[in-house]
Amino acid sequence: MPLPTVIVPGYLESAIAYLPLEKSLQQLGFPTATVPLRRRDWFPTVGGKSVAPILRLLDQTVKKILQESQATQINLIGHSAGGWISRIYLGEKPYSARGELNPSVWNAHPQVATLITLGTPHISQERWTRWNLDFVTNNYPGAFYQNVHYVCIAGKTIFGQRRPGSWFAYSSYQLTCGQGNTWGDGITPITAAHLEGAENLVIEGVRHSPRSPGIWYGSPEPLKVWVKYLI
Repeated sequence: MPLPTVIVPGYLESAIAYLPLEKSLQQLGFPTATVPLRRRDWFPTVGGKSVAPILRLLDQTVKKILQESQATQINLIGHSAGGWISRIYLGEKPYSARGELNPSVWNAHPQVATLITLGTPHISQERWTRWNLDFVTNNYPGAFYQNVHYVCIAGKTIFGQRRPGSWFAYSSYQLTCGQGNTWGDGITPITAAHLEGAENLVIEGVRHSPRSPGIWYGSPEPLKVWVKYLI
């Protein structure tokens, strides 16, 4: 029987945006739940603050679906920031906001069989995200846990250029990887969406967000490319 699957929304996204993906996975036989985030749940994390509130909700969701399914492991799907937040969740290092007195340790990697990241910026030059991403990179570089299968999906859709129609992509890519003239999904450049040691894939024509016009990573056709990696 397929393992239960948990979806971790991207930054400032609510769970409702992932309902079509959740239903698609359920129809394929994967018991699936999305971390029940609302947009306002992200507000305490704005400005590079601790993402512990998101991690707590993720942990509650994982424990609930494990109990309901009587399984011992899950698949984890992290979209955008949800991907690097998931990597913190896997780890055993104390995580806290700067100056926080009671750091948390999630140590969830034994419970995760597969981690799939969709358009996740695993690196960033942007000063508000550097503290969190540096924590991940320094403590859990690459596909860190050998018992977890890491699959990192990037989109090749928009080439960043300083001209109308691709200026936003150029700016976003530059903030993320330091280079604007490169390919990506309109938000995350390919080079930032991949991890050393992971199964790294590129899907052409997908846009970053479930709210983007056209197709995104969780649309039916792109889903066919990566769903086979779920257990």
